[in-house]
Amino acid sequence: MKTVNVGVFGTSWWADTMYLPPLDNHPGAKVAAVCGRNPATTAAFAATWNVPASYTDAAAMFDGEDLDAVVIATANNSHHELAIAALKRGLHVLCEKPMALNVEQATEMYDAAETAGVITMMPFTYHWMPSNQWVKQLITNGYIGRPLHINARYYTDFGFDDAYSWRFDREIAGSGIIGDLGSHWIHLARWLLDDTETSISALTSNFVDRGSRPDGTVYDQTEDSVAMTIRYASGAYGMLQTSAVCWEGTPFGQTHHYEVHGDKGTLYATCDWDTVQKVEGLRRGDNAGRQELPIPDEIWNGVRRDTVHNTYRDVFRTTSSMTRQWIDAIIDGNQSGPGFEEGLAVQRVLDAAVESAASGGSAVSV
Repeated sequence: MKTVNVGVFGTSWWADTMYLPPLDNHPGAKVAAVCGRNPATTAAFAATWNVPASYTDAAAMFDGEDLDAVVIATANNSHHELAIAALKRGLHVLCEKPMALNVEQATEMYDAAETAGVITMMPFTYHWMPSNQWVKQLITNGYIGRPLHINARYYTDFGFDDAYSWRFDREIAGSGIIGDLGSHWIHLARWLLDDTETSISALTSNFVDRGSRPDGTVYDQTEDSVAMTIRYASGAYGMLQTSAVCWEGTPFGQTHHYEVHGDKGTLYATCDWDTVQKVEGLRRGDNAGRQELPIPDEIWNGVRRDTVHNTYRDVFRTTSSMTRQWIDAIIDGNQSGPGFEEGLAVQRVLDAAVESAASGGSAVSV
């Protein structure tokens, strides 16, 4: 089997949790180098994962290592520069979402990837979770008939922390919850509906006044809550709400809920990020109430079902999902999973949502 030499940009808990484990577990992947901002932190990260080289300068890592691919798990304002540098060298790229700060940057990244002919991946993580895979299969097989609308809510509570976070700094993040959480739901809705957005209206709020930057400079604080109404090409529409200021009282402080209505029935998906991850359904004309539709064993694919966290860990560390799927695709030479084309499509919606919110919620074409 071909070995894919991977360089990783970013040494955060997210890189440690989401990228190093699946790369370490894949027989066809080798993490050759890691690059971070802090020399001591980066060296410690490399030592933890037995990575032979660590850098604090991106150009030095590009020039000093024989890489085949890179993972970009850094702040949003660095995605464009790092991706373009990698693509000019013909490297395969997995880039964290949102793809870029704006659609102009995302377009450049997509065009460069097309020119280079490489394999890309956008890690919209919830795409691979069993409950969502099951809903997608049910819709594809006609359970609800023609989709009419989706109502999706993504509730978290981390936004109640009023300390400075780059995720709420527009210069670094591009947008707040619109991009951080909203990108997940925008992708999920367009994937489930198999549809394309034509317009969006968005309302946002800053409910929490956040602390200053570490250097004391002022900055433009982004939204911590957004409600989006999206019209799709088929005529269907979506109502997508993502918020970081929702107290759900759950161990992880996060819950997901959505319903997809069609002309023949309705599907309901619930995940409490503790022990509940279920799908229910109801066909039109059935008045007995919605019934649970158990997720088939083949979709669980051997992952643990006791807690959502264990399911999440196993999906990305032991199955051919996201990072491991990207490595498989590089070895096979075929694009697989949501790549830069999907990242660009979602970025167009994000930009339109930001524009709509700035105008007070007016409809903006996508």
